[in-house]
Amino acid sequence: MESAHYFSSEPAGEFIRKPLSVVLDGRERSLHTSTGIFSPDAIDKGTRILLDEVPEPAPNGSFLDIGCGWGPIALTLALKSPDAHVTAVDVNQRCIALTTENAATLGLDNLSASLPQDVDPDLGFDLIWSNPPIRIGKAELHELLLLWLPRLNPGGEAFLVVQKNLGSDSLQKWLADTLPAGFAVSRFSTAKSFRVLRVVREG
Repeated sequence: MESAHYFSSEPAGEFIRKPLSVVLDGRERSLHTSTGIFSPDAIDKGTRILLDEVPEPAPNGSFLDIGCGWGPIALTLALKSPDAHVTAVDVNQRCIALTTENAATLGLDNLSASLPQDVDPDLGFDLIWSNPPIRIGKAELHELLLLWLPRLNPGGEAFLVVQKNLGSDSLQKWLADTLPAGFAVSRFSTAKSFRVLRVVREG
């Protein structure tokens, strides 16, 4: 699989952009992708299920996409909520470049993509949508989620899509047992071989 090392900071091989035609927020969009990233040729099944299942985002607020890839989730949030500010994070430098370029192509000035360490540590989020990178390993995944989920603002919520055979139910239990007091974890929906988990911080 050419994207096998999509979770590397700087993937092997030349960074060559290639066109991608894809439907986001109900319209065909002409964007760019490349090798060395997650799901470079289409919106992957998990992300599509997340986008189909989650409620419409609020018209404004501070939103986050964890593990943005070439940007389908972050771009959708920015398209749906032009008065919100969307932060997209990924460890892969190509993903940051592509998400930034794709946002510019769509005329979205309410989206910023950056490496995790470059996000303002005091910034909280009203909404998180994510197809988290399960294949980085359990310890790394847990560390990643504990970095971002506690940054939900009071009353904020997160939606995570996880494949059932990759541990969605055990992840739900771990989140419920591990997140601080005031966080509630539930199964929001099931579609095909995926669960959408919901994490809510009490207001």
